[in-house]
Amino acid sequence: MVLTQIAMVAIMTMTPVHMRVHHHGLADVGLVIGVHIGSMYLPSLVTGALVDRVGRTPMAAAAGLTLLLAGVTAALAPGESLGLLILALALLGLGWNFGLISGTALVVDNTAPDIRPRVQGKIDVLVALAGAGGGMLSGVVMAGTSYAVLALAGGVLALLLLPVLLWARRGAVVAEPGR
Repeated sequence: MVLTQIAMVAIMTMTPVHMRVHHHGLADVGLVIGVHIGSMYLPSLVTGALVDRVGRTPMAAAAGLTLLLAGVTAALAPGESLGLLILALALLGLGWNFGLISGTALVVDNTAPDIRPRVQGKIDVLVALAGAGGGMLSGVVMAGTSYAVLALAGGVLALLLLPVLLWARRGAVVAEPGR
């Protein structure tokens, strides 16, 4: 959930700046961000069912791959291409959704009920800090390089989910204190 938050916030934060540099009006920016926000939350009912049917780990992997596709699409989209920016930010929202729902299910599955609220609270704080850090660093990265580099880096960062999932599958997740 932390990795998906960093990738999503970093790319999302700088997309309006990138769009304005390429002379998109505020209506275009609003459309792209609106589609992105819709893609973050509207699929939740279907994503929950997919997480139950397909599995938590495959859906978490799908989050990383979807975020990579979002980053690559954003990086390769010409600045004036509204359609490709809409697609990139829709994929970004969907990848975040996959990561949040599968991540939450993994937390529930791998924590004892008596410690679950504490664990979830700590994760929520980490997710919030990751979002703040991703947002702040995205401006620095974009100012020092470009939107394309930022978007690609965000997508590649999301791929770190894959080794984390492998590590977790090997039993490294702690289900109870002292275990």
